[in-house]
Amino acid sequence: MSDLQRCSWAGNDPLYQAYHDTEWGVPVRDSRMLWETLMLEGFQAGLAWIVILRKREGFRAAFAGFDPDKVAAFGEADVERLMADPGIVRARAKIAATIAGARIFCAMRERGEDFADYCWSFTDGKVIRGDGVSLPARTDLSETISKDLKRRGFKFVGPTIVYAWLQAVGIVDDHMAGCFRRTGG
Repeated sequence: MSDLQRCSWAGNDPLYQAYHDTEWGVPVRDSRMLWETLMLEGFQAGLAWIVILRKREGFRAAFAGFDPDKVAAFGEADVERLMADPGIVRARAKIAATIAGARIFCAMRERGEDFADYCWSFTDGKVIRGDGVSLPARTDLSETISKDLKRRGFKFVGPTIVYAWLQAVGIVDDHMAGCFRRTGG
């Protein structure tokens, strides 16, 4: 697949290319996976996404497969364990935000709110297709979702992080014109 035309950000790194080719922009409708990706995007704040990709399996191991029920039960001993884990980004505030995010996810579910339905409600369940030319850092949509996530208590969900997450989970399709993954030409 090395001769395929990709979005320029995929570069020459095989891991980045595989992520671009098989995951980025593919619509995700699974609540747990949407939450996992949002939490990983939060860990990415201030770093390059490739850092998170390279550590993703370490994150999954450290955070119990991103099972929200298990992560919601994490306590201070788990925070200390995570702070000592070289397989993840060891940032106390981001670790705490992930645990709190699991608790919010579980509380939403207990109230009958499906996280996937919530995430997709901002676009009436439809994929928003970018223009194929520009890659904005944030949009009105990401501002709106960011405000609502913050209102619910989520952290590390600013509009730039939220927009990157929207792209990653395919709520927004921002593959560039000419990219073999761009839908509809």
